[in-house]
Amino acid sequence: MGEYGPRIAALERRAERDREALFGSESEGPADVGPEEAAERYLREGAGRAIWLYVEGRTGGRLVRFSPAEFEAIERAMNDWFECYAACHGVELDAEFSVREAAQLLLDTRNVHDVARLLTGVPDRP
Repeated sequence: MGEYGPRIAALERRAERDREALFGSESEGPADVGPEEAAERYLREGAGRAIWLYVEGRTGGRLVRFSPAEFEAIERAMNDWFECYAACHGVELDAEFSVREAAQLLLDTRNVHDVARLLTGVPDRP
């Protein structure tokens, strides 16, 4: 496991907990915030951090070679958070986005909200 392994594992565990808390059998989502605030949290503290970790590893002066397991874990975590984000907007989503594509969008737009809208289509543009 490389230097990014523990950070990726922590993100993956957190994404799994967030997803279970939102979609679990007796869940109604985060009790401490409303749906818009929860969606914001899933983007900024979840998907955005996962995407940025990937960007950091690919652009930090030396190319980090993520193992297949690390790559799958970071992508799965990001997609779990995109599903949670969409659910906060009343949209059911089976997210299967590429972290590479998300990273490129983040570098292009500099805004995780734009990345989420472009990938998920949520929320609809007026």
